[in-house]
Amino acid sequence: MGRRRVVVTGMGCVTPLANDLQGSWEAALAGESGIGPITKFDASTFSSRIAGEVKGFNPEEFIEKKEAKRTDSFVQYAIASASMAMEDSRLDLNNEDRDRIGVLIGSGIGGLETIERNHALLMERGWKRISPFFIPMAVINMASSAVGIRYRLRGPSSSVVTACATGANAIGDGFKIVQRGDAEVMVAGGSEAVITPMAVGGFCVMRALSTRNEDPTKASRPFDKNRDGFVMGEGCGIIILEDLDHALARGARIYAEVVGYGMSSDAYHITMPDPQGEGAILCMKAALRDSGLGLDVVDYINAHGTSTPLNDKMETTAIKAVFGEGAYNIPVSSTKSVTGHLLGAAGAVEAIFTIMALKTGKVPPTANYEEPDSDCDLDYVTEGSRKVTPKAALSNSFGFGGVNVTLAFKKWEGS
Repeated sequence: MGRRRVVVTGMGCVTPLANDLQGSWEAALAGESGIGPITKFDASTFSSRIAGEVKGFNPEEFIEKKEAKRTDSFVQYAIASASMAMEDSRLDLNNEDRDRIGVLIGSGIGGLETIERNHALLMERGWKRISPFFIPMAVINMASSAVGIRYRLRGPSSSVVTACATGANAIGDGFKIVQRGDAEVMVAGGSEAVITPMAVGGFCVMRALSTRNEDPTKASRPFDKNRDGFVMGEGCGIIILEDLDHALARGARIYAEVVGYGMSSDAYHITMPDPQGEGAILCMKAALRDSGLGLDVVDYINAHGTSTPLNDKMETTAIKAVFGEGAYNIPVSSTKSVTGHLLGAAGAVEAIFTIMALKTGKVPPTANYEEPDSDCDLDYVTEGSRKVTPKAALSNSFGFGGVNVTLAFKKWEGS
């Protein structure tokens, strides 16, 4: 039996832009920033005091109050996003084989807010004050488990942790599970909620974050000459991956087809990307090879585009190495310019934006691009959103440790 075709039939997200898909997409298209001063703790002494925080999120819209109190925010975001994605997919679980539906949701860091809070209790009041829910609240696989329990999904359940590539890896792994026939449907994505003193402080001492504190909405500026670091963000993105025949049989609405998944390692440094982009090149080529797409078919790339000097230069170099002169004809944008860097959720939310670009024929802009950098000379969609007619698109995600992921999507035009 040949490889099964896999399509996207539902999506949901919680982002610094909005607490749903439509609001997040409309804000991304408009180039409206979700970045502002940190409010989750007193960051007044930190070198970076800004972040893309989720705003106005009420977990009790999705979870009972008692359960919400014993659930870390990254799990709450996952439950909310999965709930919206399931509703969007119109899957009738009463008529589905729940043994054939699985969940794969990753997180780069997991329940750090729970760890910090319980560590403070340990130091101040002793071990008996630690919450009995501490461990299940903090472990990364709990996002997948909580969603699986909520819907009684007994198919493959797993998680993935690959730093900033996590969300993309989760979608790619879910894609392969459906493609090889181990499930009919996978609920896949990434979630992160680590706007905490330890996380922000850790990135500050690495000097990885933007210190443009007086102008937060302008701080994340991928590919701009004056970029000075990334801006932390939080949120979640979940997509429903479904076997094409299964989707057609139930008359599902299809957003796009997932056609390729590439992975590689820089094998270079724990935090810095390979300056020549060798890992990113291998990754994009692997996704293209897996998809069977020609270079001339790719009409959009959602870049990893972190707004750090090294990453943006490297990614530009890699795209040009893969596509040659054709690279200059491909619209490239980084939606981190408005969301900030959602770490383990970034790849999933950016995959959603990539799918929406294919579905709507509109490419989101790279906000805050004001001064060109000679090292970054591609078409970064800097003058607002752009109408296009894309046939296929790539979404890049690169993480600490040199992990690289590229997802390839194809516009859905019927079977």
